[in-house]
Amino acid sequence: MLAQSLADRIRALQLVLQDTPTVRLHMEGLNLYAKLEGQNPVGSIKDRPAMWVLRRAAERGELHEDSTIVESSSGNFASALASYSRLLGLKFIPVIDPNITPAYESFLQRTCERVVKVTERDDMGGFLKTRLQKVQELCASIPGAYWPNQYGNPDVIEAHYQLTGEEIRKAFTQLDYVFIGVSTGGTIAGVSHRLKEAFPSVRVVAVDAQGSVIFGGAAGKRYIPGIGASVRPQLVDHALIDDVVLVPEIETVQACRELLQEHGLLVGGSSGSCYAAVKRYLPRFRASATSPTVLFLCADRGTAYLETIFTPSWATRFA
Repeated sequence: MLAQSLADRIRALQLVLQDTPTVRLHMEGLNLYAKLEGQNPVGSIKDRPAMWVLRRAAERGELHEDSTIVESSSGNFASALASYSRLLGLKFIPVIDPNITPAYESFLQRTCERVVKVTERDDMGGFLKTRLQKVQELCASIPGAYWPNQYGNPDVIEAHYQLTGEEIRKAFTQLDYVFIGVSTGGTIAGVSHRLKEAFPSVRVVAVDAQGSVIFGGAAGKRYIPGIGASVRPQLVDHALIDDVVLVPEIETVQACRELLQEHGLLVGGSSGSCYAAVKRYLPRFRASATSPTVLFLCADRGTAYLETIFTPSWATRFA
C-alpha cells in the first residue's frame, strides 16, 4: 500500500516535466537546431530518467517510503534525484568525485544530509569504477537501500524513448542528423530508437570525450563531467548509432564559449562537445545538394560550469 501511495505521488510530481524548447541557430550550409534540456525543472536532461526511474521502482515495489536511494553521478543525475527525493520525503546519498563542478557539489551539500565523495582514480584513469564500488559498499551497509543504476537500468532508456525522443519527433517533420553526448548511454539508446522509428534515414552521431573508453578509445584523464566514462555502460549496447566522434576537451571548452558568444546559449560541457562534433561535419553538410536538418542535444545549462569551462585560468590545463 505504501509503495502504491508513493507511486501515485511520483506520477503526480511527474507533471512538472514539460516539453523543453528547440531553437534554431544560424550556421551556413545546414538547418541547425539545439534542444535545450537545461530548461527542465532541476536544470538538465537527467530530470527525465530520475523521475521515471523512481516512478517505475515504486510501481514495482522496489522503492518504499523508508528507502534510502544511493547513486553514483557526475552532477546532473544526482541533482535531479536530490530535488525529487526531497519533494517526496525520501533519503538520498549521492556518490560524487573531484570532477564535479563546485556549483553542483554545493547544491548537493545543501539538499542532501550526506554526500560521499571518492578521490581515488580507477585503473582506467577515471573515477567511475571507484564511485560504483562505493555505491555497492553503501548499499550493503544501509538497510532498505535502493540503487537506481543509471548505467544499466532499462527504465532510463524508456524515459528517453517516451519523453525526450517523443518530444523531438513532435518538433520535426524531417530530421537528417542528431548529435547526442554519451555518458551513461541511456539518452542515446532511448532517443535513437524513437527517432529511427519516426525518421528511418536519420543518422545518429554519438559524441564522446577523448580519454573515454566507451567506444574503445584509449583511457585518459578527463576533467569535464557529464560526457564520457572510464567503463563502457551497459545501456550503450542498446543504442542505434551510425557514427562516433571523439572530442578533445579543449574543443569542448572552445565550443561552449562559441555557443555563448555567437548564439547566446549558456550551456554545459556535453553540449559544447556536441556542437564541436557538428562543426567537424560541416564539410560534409556543405557538400550536400540540400541543406540537412541537424539537431544536437544541450544536456544542461552552463551556470554550473562558470567556475570551470568559462573561467580562463581553469581551462589553461588544456593548453
